[in-house]
Amino acid sequence: MLINATSALWFLPFAAPIALWVALTDLKWMKIHNRAVLALVAVYAIVGLMALPLATWAWGWVHLAVVLALGFVLSSVGLMGAGDAKFAAAMAPFIALGDLNLFLLLLGTVALVGVIAHRVARRTAAIRGLVPDWESWHRREFPFGLALGPSLLFYLALGAVFGNGVS
Repeated sequence: MLINATSALWFLPFAAPIALWVALTDLKWMKIHNRAVLALVAVYAIVGLMALPLATWAWGWVHLAVVLALGFVLSSVGLMGAGDAKFAAAMAPFIALGDLNLFLLLLGTVALVGVIAHRVARRTAAIRGLVPDWESWHRREFPFGLALGPSLLFYLALGAVFGNGVS
């Protein structure tokens, strides 16, 4: 992995609760709140200054802008929710550009497992009974925050263990 292990370790304790919050709120309300997006951007803005070289940190903002523009287009044509697009943009600076293919593979895998697990849970009365008010049980769409949040969490955890890049 090209992410620096030290950088991943810096980010992980701050990004992990936000990533889990996004997964849970998307399951419950089928929404990723702007507070979560802004919180993740704040983590990058503040922790990134300590965790990354200044040039790498600055390029991360370009990654955010590019993914935000792409997400806006995808959201405009109905291929992605607006909250998903904004959270993906907030995640973008955390991903080392050289790890993009690996991250996309990780995201695809987490999304596939998430879809299957969500559909099985939705059909399991005992599980639905624990949280009967979750909006995602009643909607056809998949709560993609269930894939986005954990993918960032897994990427940073893997980076903390296997990262060897210079950032």
